[in-house]
Amino acid sequence: MKIGFIGLGAMGFPMARHLASEHEVIVWNRTREKAERHSREHGTKLAGDIRDCANADAVLTMLPTSREVDEVVDLIAPALRKGMLFIDATSGDPNASRQTAARLAELGVDFVDAPVTGAIVGAENATLTIMIGGTSAAFERAKDILRLNGKTIIHVGEAGAGHAIKALTNSIMGATVWITAECMLVAKQYGIDMKTAFAVTNAGSGRSNASENLLPTRLVEGKWPLVFKLALHDKDIRIATSIAHQQHASTPMLALTSQLFTGALHELGDQADYIEVAKIVARMNGTEW
Repeated sequence: MKIGFIGLGAMGFPMARHLASEHEVIVWNRTREKAERHSREHGTKLAGDIRDCANADAVLTMLPTSREVDEVVDLIAPALRKGMLFIDATSGDPNASRQTAARLAELGVDFVDAPVTGAIVGAENATLTIMIGGTSAAFERAKDILRLNGKTIIHVGEAGAGHAIKALTNSIMGATVWITAECMLVAKQYGIDMKTAFAVTNAGSGRSNASENLLPTRLVEGKWPLVFKLALHDKDIRIATSIAHQQHASTPMLALTSQLFTGALHELGDQADYIEVAKIVARMNGTEW
C-alpha cells in the first residue's frame, strides 16, 4: 500500500518509520530537513510538494492541532481521490474532526480520527494505544495500517469519538499528575523520604502511572525529560472542558484542572513538558522538587 505521511515530529517520525517496514511511504514535513532525513535514513519517498502525499491509498496526519489538519485538507483536497482513506492521528478537536469527515465524505474519502497515547517511547517501540473514531468499515481499513504502530487499537465510535476520548483521558492524567505531586511533596515536607512515599503509594490505593512511572523520575531522580509539551496537554484539557460544556455536564474537577494547567503554561512557557507542573506545585508550597 502507498501511504502519504504528513507531520514528522517526535511522534510522527518513528510512526512513519514503522509504516515503511511494510508500505511505500511518502513523507512531508513543514521543516523539510526532517523529511529529507527520514527519507535518507528509512527509505521513505520525499514529497516534492504536500500534494504528492495524496498520490497514495491513504493519507495520515500527525500534527499539533486540528487547525493544521484543516490547512492540510485545504491544500491536498483537489488531489484526493474517491476511495482513499484519511487518518488523522493528531490530538484534535472532535467537533473539527466531524466537520473534516463530512467534508471528505463529499469527495468520497473515508475519514477516521485516530489519536494515540503512549508517549514518544510508545511511538518508538510501536506500542501505542490508538483510539479510532469513524465508521466500522473505515476503522477496519485504518486498523490494518496502524497495527504497525500500536499494540492496542480500539474503535470508540463515530468520527470525533477518538479525539473526544483522547482529550478526556489526557485530562484525567493531568489531574492525576497534579494531585500526586501535591501529596508526594507534602510527604517530603513532613520528613518522609520521597522514595519511601512513592513505594507506599504504589503499593496502595494511590497507585497510578503518574506515581509509578512519571513523577519518580522527576521528583526522586531529578530528571525532567520531554514527554509531551505542556502547551499541547493544556490544549487537550481545554477540548475536554469544551466537550463537557456542550453536554451540559457538571465537571468542577475538570474545570479546576483546566485552570491549573493554563496557569502553569503561562508560568513555565510553551516549551515545557506537562509533568513540569510538579515544579509549580513545589513553588506554591515553598519547597524544592
